[in-house]
Amino acid sequence: QVQLVESGGGLVQPGGSLRLSCAASGSIFSFNVGWYRQAPGKQRDMVAVITRGEDTNYADSVNGRFTISRDNAKNTVYLQMNSLKPEDTAVYYCNLRLGPIAYWGQGTQVTVSS
Repeated sequence: QVQLVESGGGLVQPGGSLRLSCAASGSIFSFNVGWYRQAPGKQRDMVAVITRGEDTNYADSVNGRFTISRDNAKNTVYLQMNSLKPEDTAVYYCNLRLGPIAYWGQGTQVTVSS
């Protein structure tokens, strides 16, 4: 069992930046890792994924603004979010996945508002 703890969320003005972190209690080396988000009343959607081989994939809505990265030595995943928009407001969740095995964090709130 791997525990995930997200941090770095908060309130930011439109156009601002935040960096989310996801610290894992065990090794992330073998896992594909990703960030998902869920706005009130909506489903949880993929934001960005980085594979074990460090290939990345982004949702169209964040492509060019967000960057996902991983530090296997620190067992940590990051999401750098720039040019934030009000529609980016959501709870952001970290996910580790290897085949049928998946772990989720508890989420961190990101609110983009003036």
